Amino acid sequence: MRKFTDLEAIAAPLPLDNIDTDKILPGEFLKTVSRAGLGGALFARMRYRGDGAENPAFILNQDPWRKAGILVAGSNFGCGSSREHAPWALIDFGISAIIAKSFADIFYNNCFKNGILPIVLDPEDHEFLQVLVGSSTTAFVKIDLVRQRIECALGHAFTFDIDEGRKAALLKGRDEIGETLHHWDQIEEWRLRNSSGESIPAIVLNGGLAC
Repeated sequence: MRKFTDLEAIAAPLPLDNIDTDKILPGEFLKTVSRAGLGGALFARMRYRGDGAENPAFILNQDPWRKAGILVAGSNFGCGSSREHAPWALIDFGISAIIAKSFADIFYNNCFKNGILPIVLDPEDHEFLQVLVGSSTTAFVKIDLVRQRIECALGHAFTFDIDEGRKAALLKGRDEIGETLHHWDQIEEWRLRNSSGESIPAIVLNGGLAC
């Protein structure tokens, strides 16, 4: 998984609540097990007309937001089915962070597993940010994960909360498997000693009991 420390990108406003994973990536695109190429199908039913042409009214089909790296969404973003293809499509399109009023739990967890930073912002700050990035002249945003800070145009800035364990995983670029493999030598040592019947302490990874 790629590391996430900071991000400077265009932010696209998507002021809709309850955008489910079927809207993010429709079911007909779930047949692949590859993450590559799914960006073209991101928000397919909103981005494209029935004849396959772009819908000019959709924000990601407009300049400068067609090059967005940040999405500013509404409440309960990512609800619906648990398809992990949804964050895959976002990443493949180029979206590395999502700022929303709230997220569906499974989607929120899947973001961290795939290197996407999901940020829950205070409603008042969120509303202001939506307006700010809705203008092409103030759509550029910087996210500093280390400082947990969002810096915007005209000198505006917001702070956000994030679980320390998840923050550390993003900064290191490690999902659960990567974190486990990082401690492989300790795990293997524990296995060998345990097989001998020797009494040994358990291994603790990031504050959690591993074995």
